[in-house]
Amino acid sequence: MNVLVTGANGQLGSEIKDCHHNFKPLNFIFADLPELDICNIDAINIFVIENNIKAIINCAAYTAVDKAEDDAENARKVNTKGVSNLVEVMKNVNGKIIHISTDYVFDGTKSFPYDEKDSVCPIGVYGKTKREGELAVINSTTDGIVIRTSWLYSAYGNNFVKTMMRLGKEKEKINVIFDQIGTPTFAGDLANICLEILSNQHGRIDKSGKIYHFSNEGVASWYDFAAAIMEINKLDCRVLPIETKDYPTLAQRPHYSVLNKTKIKKDFNVTIPYWRDSLDKCIKKLNSQIS
Repeated sequence: MNVLVTGANGQLGSEIKDCHHNFKPLNFIFADLPELDICNIDAINIFVIENNIKAIINCAAYTAVDKAEDDAENARKVNTKGVSNLVEVMKNVNGKIIHISTDYVFDGTKSFPYDEKDSVCPIGVYGKTKREGELAVINSTTDGIVIRTSWLYSAYGNNFVKTMMRLGKEKEKINVIFDQIGTPTFAGDLANICLEILSNQHGRIDKSGKIYHFSNEGVASWYDFAAAIMEINKLDCRVLPIETKDYPTLAQRPHYSVLNKTKIKKDFNVTIPYWRDSLDKCIKKLNSQIS
């Protein structure tokens, strides 16, 4: 089965490149701008037909959360219209699609993990456009699923882990928010889950509803996350806890967005690593690249 990975140069797409060789029944084709623009449905249609694509993992997204507040048109173009285009093209070829979404579709007012049946209420442009992209998959007859994830990081691109590692070497102390709670997710683990789902499901991948949650196991604040990064790297940098109000941003973030993973574990028989273990794995990968 030929699988197209869109947004292939991003964090998740890059991690899929690293592990796709372990999934021999699948043949992967990686694409990103400028070679393939998901906002151009004619270009997608031609690409899918010419390459006999039977499944898509959509990693393409507008992810600049704060910038999106002043750039809603472009955010919606990618996160909503682009997803709708992919779904329509896959419907025409009777194909499958895995679309990656976000914990930002929730407002963060709960105090226990969100499951797939919880009502959504995005509080920013990014979350709203990602929810609209989810609906393109959910409301279609195309065989597709949405996987919501949170606090994604990897050995590639710009992310919290790499920023903290840099600051930890440059500064004696840093301030990090302690009152936003969620779960860090290593993109390498999400990549493996996506490929396991495609390689092991011979029928429909939509098994018991089109929405699934995936993050690493456990719970953390951004403060906990930063402290763990310093500890693993043995960096002599103090992490000081601050409140969200002391670090204002253009876009509002959910204060609590821990995801319940029971459904994806049950439906696809997958195990999920603890966030600290995966963080350690990613940092070792980063340090080996540097050396």
